[in-house]
Amino acid sequence: MIDLRSDTVTRPSPAMREAIAKAEVGDDVFGEDPSVNLLQKKVSKMLGKEAGLFVTSGSMGNSLAIKSQTQPGDEVICESGAHIYNYESASASFLSGVQLHPIAGKYGVITAEQIAAAIRPGDAHFPRTQLICLENTHNRAGGTIFPLEEIRRIRETARSHNLKMHLDGARLWNASVATGIPMNEYAQYFDSVSVCFSKGLGAPVGSMLIGDANLIRQAHRNRKIFGGGMRQAGILAAAALYAIDHHIDRLAEDHSRARKLAEAVSTLPGLFVDLEYLHTNLIFIELQNCALSAAQAVDALREQGVLIMATGPSRLRAVIHLDVPEQQIDQAIGAFQKVFKNRHTAPPKRTLK
Repeated sequence: MIDLRSDTVTRPSPAMREAIAKAEVGDDVFGEDPSVNLLQKKVSKMLGKEAGLFVTSGSMGNSLAIKSQTQPGDEVICESGAHIYNYESASASFLSGVQLHPIAGKYGVITAEQIAAAIRPGDAHFPRTQLICLENTHNRAGGTIFPLEEIRRIRETARSHNLKMHLDGARLWNASVATGIPMNEYAQYFDSVSVCFSKGLGAPVGSMLIGDANLIRQAHRNRKIFGGGMRQAGILAAAALYAIDHHIDRLAEDHSRARKLAEAVSTLPGLFVDLEYLHTNLIFIELQNCALSAAQAVDALREQGVLIMATGPSRLRAVIHLDVPEQQIDQAIGAFQKVFKNRHTAPPKRTLK
């Protein structure tokens, strides 16, 4: 099977498994795991921040960022397609007691002007705006990259209103590789950043929250409250360390293969891919005048040996990752051609009476 459902489906390579087996470990709850400590130091330095905290998932990293920078009753501004708003089980309200204020963006991008208009006035009737959350790359928008110039403008807006900023940078590695902009240049405009090791980098588990020392101390306490302390976590940190050393630059291969698949798919009748906004490794395919629903297309492609996700009644998502070599892209193109070649339905013809 060619698995294009997500970049989380990768398996550790033999070399990564060897790194896991040889990992130095200790009790991370006591701060004594050398592999975790090395990972936290390495990633925080990469992003130009004082400290980092290894956590189990990107959702936990985002939750800790919100919990550690807000009070119950505060409001957090985000884009309406953001992961924290759509895919984290309302954890912001459940765990932190805050309200999310979603703003409709264009391909995941919201502007400084939109954010300024959404900031609440200082009146007891309203929640207190406290935090702005951006996502880069943006999952639901199709792996799109948030422009650095707009991030700068939003930072100025945040500063003028004394607001904090958090970046959901689960796939920030992809944005950096695609643009050539260093991770720390993106990170400098945010008070906190979360990054993920188990998506494009291919580690089996883990994310990290990065920020200044005071924030990370608070996040460490909140991680304990959330029940997220780990003991000999070095076996997981070792995989992430290997991924950082070996799997960042190769993300360019995923981007190139995604482009190849998307361009081929977009030539098929009844299918549309917005190639202008295909920035990284995520491909969103709209079924237009197609005889198949997205769910039916998933089943038909599975019969051809390709696993893919339906993200709506007429929308498919394919994600390229390190376990999808070039030859599988060619095979996936062939599968799409077999499934969709004769599935286009023309608009009904007008008849004369």
